[in-house]
Amino acid sequence: MDKKASIKVAPPGPRAKEIVERDTRFLATATKAAPIAAVRGRGVLVEDADGNTYLDFTSGAGVINTGHCHPKVVEAIQKQAAELLHFAGTDYYYDIQARLAERLTGITPGKFEKRVFFTNSGTESIEAALKLTRWTTGRRQYIAFIGAFHGRTMGALSLTASKPVHRDRYFPTLPGVEHIPYAYCYRCAYKLEYPGCGLWCAKILDEVYFSSYLPPGEVAAVFAEPVQGEGGYIVPPKDWMRALRDVTSKHGILLVDDEVQAGFGRTGKWFCAEHYGVEPDVVALAKGIASGFPMGAIVFRKELDWKVKGSHSNTYGGNPVGCAASLATIDVIEKEKLMQNAAKMGDHLHKRLLELQKRHECIGDVRGIGLMQATEFVLDRRTKEAAPDLRDAIEDLAWRKGLMLLGCGRSTIRYIPPLLVTAGQIDQAMEILDASIREALRK
Repeated sequence: MDKKASIKVAPPGPRAKEIVERDTRFLATATKAAPIAAVRGRGVLVEDADGNTYLDFTSGAGVINTGHCHPKVVEAIQKQAAELLHFAGTDYYYDIQARLAERLTGITPGKFEKRVFFTNSGTESIEAALKLTRWTTGRRQYIAFIGAFHGRTMGALSLTASKPVHRDRYFPTLPGVEHIPYAYCYRCAYKLEYPGCGLWCAKILDEVYFSSYLPPGEVAAVFAEPVQGEGGYIVPPKDWMRALRDVTSKHGILLVDDEVQAGFGRTGKWFCAEHYGVEPDVVALAKGIASGFPMGAIVFRKELDWKVKGSHSNTYGGNPVGCAASLATIDVIEKEKLMQNAAKMGDHLHKRLLELQKRHECIGDVRGIGLMQATEFVLDRRTKEAAPDLRDAIEDLAWRKGLMLLGCGRSTIRYIPPLLVTAGQIDQAMEILDASIREALRK
């Protein structure tokens, strides 16, 4: 495959249309972003059924951190699949599961002893964290944030608060969850400005909630994303999560760090919480953990472990093929210095986005860490009125020109290419984005 985007047939082409038609006929309604019918992927590039090549600045929804079909990951999957496909890791033993658990306890934040529970997705990881924190503390209340996305199963959905459609027709959700505003400085819910605000969005827990109606002794855990994902790629001030940790520690409340989208090198470190110097009690993992193989995990303080066998379990967690893919993923990130590249290319991408902001008044904010970048589109920079229709139009034009993007928040586009992306590929992506913005503004 070529190293650049190349559109040979106006997409969707005839073969792609056939696939889309069959998909629409037989699959349940889903959140399809564009009628791109992929047949293969290599690195940052995806080829569709009609021979078009796209720059994938979505990483398969934040999953393919090592790039599509990295040869070392493919080799590990093929080798393990020929030896042992499944052996119910919560019921029996096999070495590759234990070795992966050991690696994960070594790279996650915190110098303390840890334990690992394997899952099959980010949502399952959050469900496991909900059960673990309730079981070990005996408390039944939780705190999450407005704009949060922690999954869509009924337990995780009770924490999610990024779009009304996620919850519509699913009430009542799990009781006992209190949502408070996130550290969204561009649109502060309290109409304050950092740093003069004194991190009120963290301190309000102690000074208002816990002192008025929510007994802190009833709260099992606070669930927080170090960068809010689906809520709009919102980057909090560096000392916000530290302030949150101080409040939770004061009251014996556990801090659950949801690194499902921000983890595995995406921000230039193994996990985003490391940028803030915070040691969470529980870290939820998935997406980038296995380069596309469906897998997840929670890593937590040893003393939090379930003390009774059968308190929580699943059938496929820790699948040996998934473990092989994850070990290979960790090796690739380390040996190919992908975190260093994420930091370097993240700076380059951020600079290019700032250049676009200077040219286009519709870009209200540019934010991000490493290769977790975003632009928020507005109708007016002064009023900050959101521009979701403009954002959607830009996305639609971009993929037709060879650049795959995903929206998030109310009017934001995220830019999350695989961690091996080059400066040349970023530059081509920015050219396509610039042309797409110009065209969308003319319509």
